[in-house]
Amino acid sequence: MTLLSSRPRKPVEPGLLSRALEVAGRLANDATDVITATAGRGARPGFEDSPFDWVTDTDRTLERHTRRILTAEFPGIPVVGQEFGADVGSEDAEYRWVVDPVDGTANYVAGVPWCAYSLALVDAEGPVVGVVADPFRGQIYAAARGRGARANGKRVSLTDRTSTAGAIVCTELTRTGPWPGMGGFIERAASARAGVRVLGSAALAIAQVALGHAAAAVLHSYHEWDVAGSVALALESGAAVLDRRGEDLALPVDGLLVAAPGVADQVLSWWQESANA
Repeated sequence: MTLLSSRPRKPVEPGLLSRALEVAGRLANDATDVITATAGRGARPGFEDSPFDWVTDTDRTLERHTRRILTAEFPGIPVVGQEFGADVGSEDAEYRWVVDPVDGTANYVAGVPWCAYSLALVDAEGPVVGVVADPFRGQIYAAARGRGARANGKRVSLTDRTSTAGAIVCTELTRTGPWPGMGGFIERAASARAGVRVLGSAALAIAQVALGHAAAAVLHSYHEWDVAGSVALALESGAAVLDRRGEDLALPVDGLLVAAPGVADQVLSWWQESANA
């Protein structure tokens, strides 16, 4: 059985938490305005390794804006972003900001209303503050260490589950397609009467667990900027956050499972068994 750690995480100076939440919230609102105004309307994607790994003018514009504000408000705290990489010294800094300006860019380019802006303040123990903008639902999800999670200011507290029957489990493709064992994972979920959904945004997939809409989310691989903001939500809402071995780490490096605690073992077993089949 998976044992969830109750170890306390390092406390953070209250003033820094409050300022980080306020600034991150403002940036999330800015991103919401830009994304909703431009999605599917003439974005000019550039190809990277995959034709669906888009980079758009919006990604770059939002990240530049985010970096400019954070550098002014929090001098000395480096920024790591999807589009422009890591500031010098980010690996050794006590804190770092991590931003994904548009998570789910292929959806954004197509005008599919399922993408997010994600921003997190991170230390050695994981997310300190996380904010995720869900522009097409008009929601800002925010969390801070020890202060809980909120959706548009309303407290979010995860109601645990004891069964996956009738539940939704989220996952995402890798950059090259289905991850190894993904077919077996879907079959195991179906046998347990759970439905697997691939919706195109890692940040929103994890947020659905924190909000109680999905029982679990499994990511075979990811970048820190994809998930740091939503993992903050998950941790503060009471979700289990595990790697593929079942170890509880705030930002696992070997895959990521976020789940309602009562079904974490079951979903983890599907993942492990499908990978070994």
